[in-house]
Amino acid sequence: MCMYFNRGGYSGTQQCRETLKYPAQRVVIHHTALHCGGIQECMDQLIHIQRMHMQDRNFDDIGYNFLIGGDCTVYEGRGWGVMGTHTKGNNHNSLAIAFMGNFNSIGTNGLCFSVSSVKQLLQCGVSQGHFHPVFILLGHRELRDTECPGERLYAALKHLKSPEHNIIHRLNCYWFERQRELAGGRDYPEHRSHGRY
Repeated sequence: MCMYFNRGGYSGTQQCRETLKYPAQRVVIHHTALHCGGIQECMDQLIHIQRMHMQDRNFDDIGYNFLIGGDCTVYEGRGWGVMGTHTKGNNHNSLAIAFMGNFNSIGTNGLCFSVSSVKQLLQCGVSQGHFHPVFILLGHRELRDTECPGERLYAALKHLKSPEHNIIHRLNCYWFERQRELAGGRDYPEHRSHGRY
């Protein structure tokens, strides 16, 4: 099983957030180009990505809703129901999940496990009403002129697009929510940031 870390585990930055139109109609898959293999390394990368997004790109927070570490750990970015800054022109009706790594250049070791943890996260999102029951899953490159999410990850997206939304939603959702609870995760207040990118 994969682990779940809420943003309180790595971020001391106060989050301001803008509500996403519910339920999200799209899920956009990205890669970060920064690989990490263990929890501490991934936490360091998360802090780096958050600072880069806020300082270099002038975002109000890390751009993604969730990130997946090289060990398949799920890290909360902006979280559920929050407009991100990840795919210009498409932030108003989508959530973003970023795989940590460069999937043009690295091998696929562990990718199947990361894809499996994302599938569980997606199933949880559907069962809780965060996604439209028949959401559209896209690679970043399908919406913008970019190589993201990399050739290898883009090829693996077919495993996420398979019509298996009826597979043990409640069990998977319970597991993620339990991990979130153990990590000290809480729902955030309803103040939001503007998604611009």
